[in-house]
Amino acid sequence: MEIIWFLIVGLVAGWLAGMLVKGGGYGLVGDMVVGILGALLGGYLFGSLGGAVGGGLLGSIVVATLGAVILIVVLRLIKRA
Repeated sequence: MEIIWFLIVGLVAGWLAGMLVKGGGYGLVGDMVVGILGALLGGYLFGSLGGAVGGGLLGSIVVATLGAVILIVVLRLIKRA
């Protein structure tokens, strides 16, 4: 059951990141992949910096969205180079 929540959080985070960063999303599967990778990146960065966001679904979505935004920005910078 947890994998389903992880996928839902990834999908929502990827969609939100696509909306926040100009240029739109990457489609359903692409948004999910970006959201899941963003969740991993966001969790790592928040843990490394000592940051803490309230637990639960909303906190997970916030961390995953921030990670996904960072991931999209980095990918677009690499693509331009």
